[in-house]
Amino acid sequence: MEPSNNAADWLNYHHLRYFHAVATEGSVSRASAKLHISQPSICAQVKQLESALGETLYRRSGRSIVLTDFGRVVHGYAEEILALGQELLTTARRAPTARTLRLQIGIVDSFPKLLSLDILRPVFAQVPRVHVTCQEGKLEDLLGQLAAHRLDALLADEPPPSSTQVKTFNHPLGSTGVTFCASPALAKTLRGRFPRNLQGAPMLLPTQNTALRRDMEKWFRAAQVEPVVIGEFADAALAKIVATDGLGITVVPTVVLAEAIERYGFVALGRTEECQIRLYLITAERRIEHPAVKLLAREAGGTLGGRRRKARTAAALPSSASRPKSPARPSR
Repeated sequence: MEPSNNAADWLNYHHLRYFHAVATEGSVSRASAKLHISQPSICAQVKQLESALGETLYRRSGRSIVLTDFGRVVHGYAEEILALGQELLTTARRAPTARTLRLQIGIVDSFPKLLSLDILRPVFAQVPRVHVTCQEGKLEDLLGQLAAHRLDALLADEPPPSSTQVKTFNHPLGSTGVTFCASPALAKTLRGRFPRNLQGAPMLLPTQNTALRRDMEKWFRAAQVEPVVIGEFADAALAKIVATDGLGITVVPTVVLAEAIERYGFVALGRTEECQIRLYLITAERRIEHPAVKLLAREAGGTLGGRRRKARTAAALPSSASRPKSPARPSR
């Protein structure tokens, strides 16, 4: 059977639907009853599909049909295509109106979740409402979606690596130091003043491929403390959940310390400005055109600035504001 030269006939959704019914029901008569379409009409539609595909899809066996090898392959594709079609219809019925502004935002796993809400809050407060879709993942995966214009912008805690093939533009949103936190039960077992109380303590750290982890390793060496790393997390929120069980010490952005203590029941052990969480809005365009992304870029700095002022007026914590000094060398 020769393939049709008419490209529009190569895959007709209705033809596929009729064949799927015949293949699923096992006979033309049962498919006819299910679809409320005459048997000759169904046969004609399936014949057109066969003509478009250039292969026979089934043969009759008494009152039933038997799929050919190719027919079984097409039936598998038909199942997926029809399921996607139904999913599309469901999504269309639930979707906001075309007039609603949409924001597709990617959030890197390690980005502080408490700060995500702060940064996105101006968008949620917009009138008329903005329909926001958030997607979490690894930076490299999200950059691919940004390049394909499936995302409008990314929230990340470090800029893309210089080796990335995706053309991006980084818009700094601000930075914050970190506070070491633990559950009350674990905090009671620690001895000494900060940062000595971290010596030998169980620690939950960001994964090694993050800027914050590199800052922390450098700070540990300068402070001459060696915690015991018992877990590494790409997802900062998961590290905090594990810490609530008393399994280890974690770090939170100092600017959201009050919320972290209230939400997770942590005890603050001490803070440092030497380990910085730097926040970026990443776009695929130098000049931001999307109104919601433009709002994020404009408001985020003020949001973090307000947070920082509140943090400074909070109760004082032991801190390491300056890099700990190395011990003096013995004189010769």
